[in-house]
Amino acid sequence: MWQLLAKPLLGVVTDSVKGFVQTKKLQGEVKIAKIEAEKKRNEDIAAGKIKWEQSAVDQMKGSWKDEFVLLALMVPAICAFLPFMQPHIARGFQILETLPEYYTHLLYLACSVSLGVRAAPGIKGMISKKK
Repeated sequence: MWQLLAKPLLGVVTDSVKGFVQTKKLQGEVKIAKIEAEKKRNEDIAAGKIKWEQSAVDQMKGSWKDEFVLLALMVPAICAFLPFMQPHIARGFQILETLPEYYTHLLYLACSVSLGVRAAPGIKGMISKKK
């Protein structure tokens, strides 16, 4: 009687163990594939096949700098609609107009780079223009 019950139970347990082992094996293969892909990507970057900009964008994932720049740009725009903030916003822009030209160019460049825009050609043209 035990043999009649043990044989099906052993089959179920054996199948479960085989499935578990196969799942672990596949998970290991996935990890190895990810590591190999990252290694190939790094080799391509070193060989110059992937542009530096793409590498920089990948490295900026999860970065807070672009959110900070966007917030810094949006706060004055939103506050301009609040009557009690309007004098402060107007005064702030008056002060910004008095900044040295080189500093405003640095701000443009820093904001552009933070947002992932290739700004060097545009900034170069702005700097060379005379007011």
